[in-house]
Amino acid sequence: MTPKPRFVIFAHNGTYDKLHQVATLGLTAAAMGKEVTVVLMFWTIKKLAEGRIDEMDFPSDHVGSGDEIRALLRAKQVPSISEMFKDSKLVGDFQLVACSAGLEYMGVNGDTVTRLVDSVMGLPAILTVTAGAETTLFI
Repeated sequence: MTPKPRFVIFAHNGTYDKLHQVATLGLTAAAMGKEVTVVLMFWTIKKLAEGRIDEMDFPSDHVGSGDEIRALLRAKQVPSISEMFKDSKLVGDFQLVACSAGLEYMGVNGDTVTRLVDSVMGLPAILTVTAGAETTLFI
């Protein structure tokens, strides 16, 4: 049997616009039959640990458009980030991994994050697991 193509996203930035891309790309790749690994780093870990993963915040250079974008997304009934992560697991092979160094550097409770992800790994393990992926993105 041919192994599934692997699709990796390193998610560093925690603003909604970036997380939305992580979630939609991950969901689409999982639905297309790819083995998807999303590695949460720094700001994405902090936002997840604080229970703010679905918060619609935007970078400072787009703050003026925030209200309009939020209204459009709600009107279009766009699913939340956490809903898209759950849907990704339902439609395909999707893993959410937290970087252990990111937990430490961002000063978050490791137990909280561990309950919300599939695994917590150090960088050597992450690089081993993600090596040879067909697609690797840093968002």
